Amino acid sequence: MTYQDIAAQARGQMGPCKACAVCDGRACRGTIPGPGAKGVGDCAIRNYAAWQAVHVNMDTLCEPGTPDTSCTMLGHTFKVPVFAGPVGAVQLHYGTKYDDLAYNDILVPACRDAGILAFTGDGTNPAVMEAACRVIGANAGFGVPTVKPWDTATVARKMALVRESGAFAAAMDIDAAGLPFLKNLDPPAGSKTVEQLGEIIRDAGVPFIVKGIMTVKGAEKAVQAGATGIVVSNHGGRVLDGTPATAEVLPEIAKAVKGRALILVDGGIRTGLDVFRALALGADAVLIARPFVTAVYGAGAEGVKAYVDQLAAELADTMAMCGAKTLADITPDMVRL
Repeated sequence: MTYQDIAAQARGQMGPCKACAVCDGRACRGTIPGPGAKGVGDCAIRNYAAWQAVHVNMDTLCEPGTPDTSCTMLGHTFKVPVFAGPVGAVQLHYGTKYDDLAYNDILVPACRDAGILAFTGDGTNPAVMEAACRVIGANAGFGVPTVKPWDTATVARKMALVRESGAFAAAMDIDAAGLPFLKNLDPPAGSKTVEQLGEIIRDAGVPFIVKGIMTVKGAEKAVQAGATGIVVSNHGGRVLDGTPATAEVLPEIAKAVKGRALILVDGGIRTGLDVFRALALGADAVLIARPFVTAVYGAGAEGVKAYVDQLAAELADTMAMCGAKTLADITPDMVRL
């Protein structure tokens, strides 16, 4: 089963999402709620296009052998440097086939079985985080609960759930402050100061990843607050038109904080070739969100495994053709902008 097979099976089952053969943000531009973006959606489209503009330098004059795609971070070893990105409010965005509880019940154990991690989403309904933490706890902490930037009291309650789950890391998607359907809601959500973020990180009690970093200045502030890692992310290009693509800002952010924080990136990454591009530009790992939604809706746990296997095979093939035996061998000179 290939990702294209999975997408074909998912079509018609994902609400407004068309499960396009190429998930590049064009067919769903401007649809939010839905899989698309606030505004015209130009940033989501540019996210995808920017990776395609990063060309790889082929070099097969090297020692033969099977590349090792595994990575070790957060105290664990994973099959590939790829994690399923956080997705919340699935019924709002992807129709009624699954709710958040059912989606995570499939995704979290399927990712663990496939050798990777799932970041889980959050929502205004407290049951979303409760169920996410419950399934992470049932899977020996293999998952990263991702909390939205709610008010202090709400975040504290959700961090207590994270600690109870045994999750070995937590995250906050601070870029969710721009989601229009979180405005003027109870609980409220919004931007955080460095001091507020630092308090949240200390309260979490586990390694903390800050998602939604798009500038060197933002990365420095996240490190100052005590973040273990950052995700270079513009929320899939969904929250603000006119922002750069993540591939465009990744190299400068990686140069600034490499070695002081784990560097992850998302936004328009779809293939193992894209993963290679991201690592060459300075990332330690990537997040992929929408294709994992398609995998779950199209073929459940089997779809997740098939997609991870495909990513691993594509990454290994690119590494072999560019002379990289391990992820550490992937260097900036292996790509051309």
